[in-house]
Amino acid sequence: MSTLKIEHRTRFRYATPIVSSYNEARLTPAWLPRQRVLDSKIEISPLTWRSTYRDYWEAEVAVFEVLQPHDSLTVSSSSIVEVTGQPAREDRASWETLAGPRFQDLLSEYLGLSPTVEPTEELAAFAKDAAGRLDPDGAAHAICDFLHEEMKYVPGATTVHTPAFEAWDARSGVCQDFAHLAIGALRSIGIPARYVSGYLHPKRDADIGETVVGESHAWVEWWTGDWYGFDPTNDREVGDHHVIVARAREYTDIPPLTGVVAGSTTELDVKVAITQTA
Repeated sequence: MSTLKIEHRTRFRYATPIVSSYNEARLTPAWLPRQRVLDSKIEISPLTWRSTYRDYWEAEVAVFEVLQPHDSLTVSSSSIVEVTGQPAREDRASWETLAGPRFQDLLSEYLGLSPTVEPTEELAAFAKDAAGRLDPDGAAHAICDFLHEEMKYVPGATTVHTPAFEAWDARSGVCQDFAHLAIGALRSIGIPARYVSGYLHPKRDADIGETVVGESHAWVEWWTGDWYGFDPTNDREVGDHHVIVARAREYTDIPPLTGVVAGSTTELDVKVAITQTA
């Protein structure tokens, strides 16, 4: 078990003053059986109005407006979260169970192939071959292993709008691309899969009280009897250094920060700092 303090600051600067800004932020970690939120707050400057709600995916959303001229906008979130590893798994679903009408209906949202996650023929063929040789969990792990071997993590190689097949063709991308590729391959063989947005403490052996440069991160969960989290970018099981903010079909369902401004952004600066406190 780990207790992590997460500080996430996003700052927009504008070439000319913006007269209005309408935004949504999904930056608050989720309350879950393996994750307790001990403290969390979001500070916004400047600010005219704000409110909160839970969206369809059960993510906490801060909605805010700035209705005055401003040449910068800063959104800062701070959270303290107690996280445990995933429990041991016993019951695993078979291919027959996954193909049954009950789960095809209950988990249909996590089985569809959108243009964002649809895999290439090459990746779909690998997934199909893995499904023919292995049980669902084994096939899912093989897909993530394959992605980790074939893909390079290259910051800035893609954008939030890049479809999975383009990242695969380039054999490079960021964590979002690894997650979308894994989701598409898993769904192509009938394994329900969902996108997870959150944070990763990158240093497993950090000293207590040591602050490190953290990451906004993305990974996957697949359903084979229950939901199981795996980080294809780092090719490892999700553990007590992964903090979940939101889970949905793909990135566009739960972007961390999105909005509309009357003008254009000239500079964006994002910093994440994580401290393990216990």
